[in-house]
Amino acid sequence: MAIRFDRPVSNSARFARRFGAFAFVLWVAVLVAHRFGGLATPYLVLLLLVSIGFAMLAALLAAVGLRSLWVRGAEAGLDALKALIFAILPLGFGGFAAERYFTLPAIYDVSTDVVSAPDWLSPPHADQIWMKRNPDVTPQEREQQLAAYPELTGRRYEGAIDRVLEAVRKVAKLDGITITRSAGEGEPVRDLEDAPARPAPDGNAVAEAPDQVPVPTPRPYEDDVAELIRSANGVTLQGEARTLILGLHFDVVIRLREEAETTFVDIRVASRYGQHDLGLSAEIADRYLEALDMELLGIAG
Repeated sequence: MAIRFDRPVSNSARFARRFGAFAFVLWVAVLVAHRFGGLATPYLVLLLLVSIGFAMLAALLAAVGLRSLWVRGAEAGLDALKALIFAILPLGFGGFAAERYFTLPAIYDVSTDVVSAPDWLSPPHADQIWMKRNPDVTPQEREQQLAAYPELTGRRYEGAIDRVLEAVRKVAKLDGITITRSAGEGEPVRDLEDAPARPAPDGNAVAEAPDQVPVPTPRPYEDDVAELIRSANGVTLQGEARTLILGLHFDVVIRLREEAETTFVDIRVASRYGQHDLGLSAEIADRYLEALDMELLGIAG
């Protein structure tokens, strides 16, 4: 006569599988809704936290089920394995975000010019909902940026501003930055030697001497005249960018200054929600500057 053993069933493993499946489905649905739908970022963060919480609960119950399998031989192995497979992506995502949250400074705005950051042409506004933040960037936050991202600096290119501006727009388009506003663009002022010569009255093509010969003077660094020069010989572009997977929104402003025979490029990137950008603003700025260096290879200083 055959002897049949009734194995106990681990309810923990079964609930772990259900919680893990719910966490995975919620995680995917929230990402898709935010990336391609109209789900606001604060609700994205809230629902992701719920998904990660269920994934952690699924992993804990799966561990209890595996212990029951080892100690009492309970039917739990397959359900526990499924629960861990479902929970691995939400847990991995949560661990990555938590590591950045606790190791990187709590800032949301970075600039290659920490002393005089490029001004917004139109200050970005977004409904913060529950992800409130300080609207003004403090000097302490700029110091935190310097300590965390010392390599984030502006670029100086040996070339006219119109040439650099063309490359700036091209790289912005390739990098997924949509330019929405611009200021200071126009016909660049050419050097006197590049201006067309005016014919003399007798028909001979001899250039007339200028009425006033400019006298070179040292260029002021920080005063009203310097600001006027910068505004006259500069271009500012403002745009928007989104991350590839999550679709998080960032505002970008790019400033070009023509100084002597060079053009200096600064960039400022800020997230729209929350006080902590998890280092994404610096990554966007650094990636853009590296692409601009490649586009203008050979003239970057």
